[in-house]
Amino acid sequence: MANKKKILISVLIALIIISIGTSYGSSNINIMDTISILGHKLFNIPLKENIDPKNISIVWNLRLPRVLLAFLVGGCLAASGAVVQSILKNQLASPYTLGVSAGSSLGAAMIIVSGVSLPIIGGFTLPVVGFLFGLITVYLVVVFSSKIDKTMSNNTIILSGMVFSLFVNALLTTVTALFSQDLKSISLWQMGSFAMKGWSYVRLIIPFALIGMLGVLKFTREMDILTFGEEQAMSVGVDTSKVKKKLFIFSAVLTGGAVSLSGTIGFVDLIAPHVVRKIFGSNHKYVIPMSFVFGGCLMIVSDLIARTIVSPSELPVGAVTAIIGAPFFAYVYFNKSRR
Repeated sequence: MANKKKILISVLIALIIISIGTSYGSSNINIMDTISILGHKLFNIPLKENIDPKNISIVWNLRLPRVLLAFLVGGCLAASGAVVQSILKNQLASPYTLGVSAGSSLGAAMIIVSGVSLPIIGGFTLPVVGFLFGLITVYLVVVFSSKIDKTMSNNTIILSGMVFSLFVNALLTTVTALFSQDLKSISLWQMGSFAMKGWSYVRLIIPFALIGMLGVLKFTREMDILTFGEEQAMSVGVDTSKVKKKLFIFSAVLTGGAVSLSGTIGFVDLIAPHVVRKIFGSNHKYVIPMSFVFGGCLMIVSDLIARTIVSPSELPVGAVTAIIGAPFFAYVYFNKSRR
């Protein structure tokens, strides 16, 4: 019962943060005006009097899609982080450990330097190719790990992910060295941003979020069992190798979709699951969906800071999450070492 109350409070907080994120920016809009605009657009409720038509356009066409994209990207990263930390039994683990970030960055860099635009998808060539490269990298890590260790031990997975990440990053460094004129574009993409990304990007990430979350939520019971150790899990009939492979693929869908649409944004996947476990306990039936909610809220707040702290200029949102996350990472690590 306590967790249900916490979930309700968390959802209300998320709605408030979405409203605040939609109201504030380089030109602030009264939050009641924002709520009126959203009510009019979503539920056809009559608008308040004296609302500037310009503000309606800012809220609906610029800020709301940006805030929703930030929420969905943060949610995907956080849920994926909760899955990887659970499987590897390490609160400092990250979905980037599997190489998805390195793969997506290489795919994005290839499109940036080549200027290729695929038929039909056109302007979405970069995120689509980035996602495919990230997914292929994770698939290779999983296949390689299973070939050299049929039980897919955690150490094997981590080391395989590191090897593939280093190799792909070496390819990325080679590409940027050969095409140094595109170095700035590649670097800005890697640091992450939600600027100038409208409703089309929101619609594009929804399938990744749905497929990834539904896939992961099917295995919450198995993740609970895996926390007691792989031998115990196998003794009650869990095919640990098969479950790990599926969870890693669904995790890659979540992370790959997020990274390909926003760039590489770190630490959200570390912070949100850790906070959620402190509040809701270790039951993955709560940990996974609430990590999504908390991760989404953290990303909105980080993006709000990124676009207002040096207004009218913007900081890369990845820089803000790193400033918040690095001390948090150090706290978790040293607190764990002391224990």
